[in-house]
Amino acid sequence: MARFSFRPRSLTGLILVGFVIVVLPALLGTISAAIEMRALSTASERLVVNGVAATQYTQALVRQVSSLERTVRLYQIIPRQTLLETFRQNRTVLKETLDGFAALPSGKDGRHEVIKRMRETESRIARAVESRSVERIGRTLHEFNQLARDAGQLSGLASDQTDRELNLLQVETEAVRRRLFWQSAALVPVTVGLILMFAVFLARPIRQIDEAIGNIGHGRLNQTVTVKGPTDLQALGRQLEWLRERLLEISEERNKFLRHMSHELKTPLANIREGTELLIEGAVGSLGAEQREVVGILRDNSLRLQRLIENLLSFSEWQASRSELELSEIRLLPLVKSAIETYQLPINAHGLRLNLQVPDITLSADRAKLRLILDNLISNAVKFTPNGGAITLRATQDEASHQLAFDVADTGPGIPVEERPRIFDAFYQGATPQGGLVRGTGIGLSVVQEFVHAHGGTIEIRDGEFPGAHFRLCLPLAPVSPTTTED
Repeated sequence: MARFSFRPRSLTGLILVGFVIVVLPALLGTISAAIEMRALSTASERLVVNGVAATQYTQALVRQVSSLERTVRLYQIIPRQTLLETFRQNRTVLKETLDGFAALPSGKDGRHEVIKRMRETESRIARAVESRSVERIGRTLHEFNQLARDAGQLSGLASDQTDRELNLLQVETEAVRRRLFWQSAALVPVTVGLILMFAVFLARPIRQIDEAIGNIGHGRLNQTVTVKGPTDLQALGRQLEWLRERLLEISEERNKFLRHMSHELKTPLANIREGTELLIEGAVGSLGAEQREVVGILRDNSLRLQRLIENLLSFSEWQASRSELELSEIRLLPLVKSAIETYQLPINAHGLRLNLQVPDITLSADRAKLRLILDNLISNAVKFTPNGGAITLRATQDEASHQLAFDVADTGPGIPVEERPRIFDAFYQGATPQGGLVRGTGIGLSVVQEFVHAHGGTIEIRDGEFPGAHFRLCLPLAPVSPTTTED
């Protein structure tokens, strides 16, 4: 037996089907309520019409019996033909009233027996009057008392019938009210359930699309985009997958270009550095003060170029391979001092004060990547701190959370609030002026963030304690193992 499955092929079709299914229970409930209310309205209308008609008939019967009795009594005293005609007319009207009353709906309340008895009484009176015998007419006058009692009984029976039907209508109205209440109470969870079902069904592909866009936006291009749902959303998913693959190709081409160019630049840069070192050492003769200053500038900028190239290589290699960290136990203070020595010349040249508050803490980390983190943070501080300014390097250890907090702060211009959301983006360069002749590539802080996250840590920009930029990175600590500690 073939399996039948209906599923809308587009988002519009899905929304329409969902709307119909969600609205259908409410529509059925409304139709049911309308039918119930129409039935109650018809019953109440019928009750009012029958009640009014019964009241009118009973009132007419009382008047007609009284009028017929007066006519007969006058005819007994004055036997004129005109009075006899009046009697006949009144009798005809009374019979029509009885016929109309008998046609009204009634239960087993004895109404028809009373009407039959009134007909018989009226017939006996009519025969006596038609006989034109005064004596016979006189003997039938007491029959009018019976007619009056029967008319009153009919009025009572009609009133009782109206009361019974009204009570039944009230009972039925209460029953309908309860049914409509429970029907509405049942429709609410059913409708909410259907809404939630379609919301979940619709939210799944939208959530997948949102997740895919987030991954692409944050550079997580190694996660395949898969969207299940209506065909138009699947088509959008395929477009996002094509975009992911294209961006991945571009990223790989960019990293390949960076690696190639970085390697190509390292050889001539090494020659420049060797040449400047030979000049400073006096291998080709002594240099004057101005010449030594020029050579010092060449050496400083060649060192900066070397760091930029190392950043490019580290960034491209990390983006390409995402290799595992090579963890070892490292003493933090010697590593920080080694990083500071690299920048000792520009620190001395600009008269910068160094505030070092780093205890001898041991942590488990990748030595090369941690060194690169320190190099980039210290390099930024040196670059943006004005002459005579101060740089603070501070480390604290939290034994409870097993975290290392490392602060790098300066007295420079700081980081504008509007630039902070993008400060860790690759190749982003802020508007703050940089010192030196060689402008940065904008990947230093991106490398820092990548490597900090790789260690399971965090980095943030803090305000309030220092006048300039203040970076705080938090890294997890590892148990101390003295046998493997490196200096």
